Amino acid sequence: MSAIVVGYVDKPEGRAALRRAATEAKLRQARLVVVNAQAAGSQGGPEADEAVAGVRAELDAHGLGYEYRELGQGAEPADDLIAVADEVSADFIVIGLRRRSPVGKLILGSNAQRILLDASCPVLAVKADPDV
Repeated sequence: MSAIVVGYVDKPEGRAALRRAATEAKLRQARLVVVNAQAAGSQGGPEADEAVAGVRAELDAHGLGYEYRELGQGAEPADDLIAVADEVSADFIVIGLRRRSPVGKLILGSNAQRILLDASCPVLAVKADPDV
């Protein structure tokens, strides 16, 4: 069975990536691997637990087969996503991008850039919905 890896953070760009990855997984009848790509040292707590519960509820509602992984124990999110994609032989990785200032557009986010350049599979970059 094919697999799609999605980098998730509880922000608009992470939610946009998750929605698109779920759509692609359903269309392709692929297994979805959700990687919670919080940066190392990020705080958990009740808000994080609610976000995870929301992710699981959304994916369950789609009727998708998925795996949810909590990573970020010292590694960079880009390293986590690439390693998981290699491990599961992913068809592609889905990442979310946030809006940047004109100067910020010259330099893509460091994690997004590393994933785009270093992943051994295609990468689908999704813009966050400004209304969400």
